[in-house]
Amino acid sequence: MEINSIGDIAAFVAAVKAGSYTHAASSLGLTRSAIGKSIVRLETRMGVRLLNRTTRSLSLTDEGRVMFDRCRQILEDLEEVDAAMAMRRGKPTGTLRLSAPLSFGQRHILPILDIYLKKWPEIRAEVSFSDRFVDLIEEGFDIAIRIGEPRDDSRILTRTIASQHIVTCASPEYLSSRGVPETPADLTRHDTIFLLSAEKRRSWRFATPEGTFVYEGPGRLNLDNSEAMRASAISGFGIVHLPTYLLGDDLRSGKLIPVLEEFPFPPEPIRLIYPSKRHLSPRIRAFIDLLVESWEQGLPWE
Repeated sequence: MEINSIGDIAAFVAAVKAGSYTHAASSLGLTRSAIGKSIVRLETRMGVRLLNRTTRSLSLTDEGRVMFDRCRQILEDLEEVDAAMAMRRGKPTGTLRLSAPLSFGQRHILPILDIYLKKWPEIRAEVSFSDRFVDLIEEGFDIAIRIGEPRDDSRILTRTIASQHIVTCASPEYLSSRGVPETPADLTRHDTIFLLSAEKRRSWRFATPEGTFVYEGPGRLNLDNSEAMRASAISGFGIVHLPTYLLGDDLRSGKLIPVLEEFPFPPEPIRLIYPSKRHLSPRIRAFIDLLVESWEQGLPWE
């Protein structure tokens, strides 16, 4: 492929990511017609159809899907070269693509990201705060933050940066009116607030002398958002079972009171993950270093 095809490759990748020529043109500072001509040139050069086009949408053909994966990698490699040269000048550049759990990301990653972008003004960031599982390789993320034991995946590297501790707690008003549970089995006599995950309640686990005690409800209130669970507990609705990174301030202020503290379940790791086949670019290294430095004197939620 000729070197002057890079512009056509960029137009093709942008169109697939944006889902339309118009949005791709806007992101690249080109016209819609220029995007279309670039893709036609690619298809002519490759001798295959890359996209199925309708008036409302674009979709990849089988050949287009293979081409997109390779072209995306080409652009990422070029960006890595640019970033590596920038680091030699002391200025990381490019776009950091980051994924993190919703509440954890909003509360504890966003402040660090703000410092990171101010420190390195030539870096841009594309961030997804979501509780869904993302595939770093398929979705093109540089780095993600995951909570829990790692899945077996030879494509990624991991680094543990903290631990998730779960606390069972309720408001002082609730405990005053309903009493304090003495054992996990006592939860059956209380109003509990459960987190829905893919339409299933997440069970609560406790370490007891007899082994692991699993409490599965029924929850009187089931919510699909942990921030809403926190608010419901503070209002006095019932007992929640949530991580300290979400409730740390409320526990310190007394808005929520921990219960069943003598039955703690082992904490789970909070990890950074990144693709093993990709060179650890300056922008990724700079973000990791800043995150570790920010937390080495103590976690902000503990």
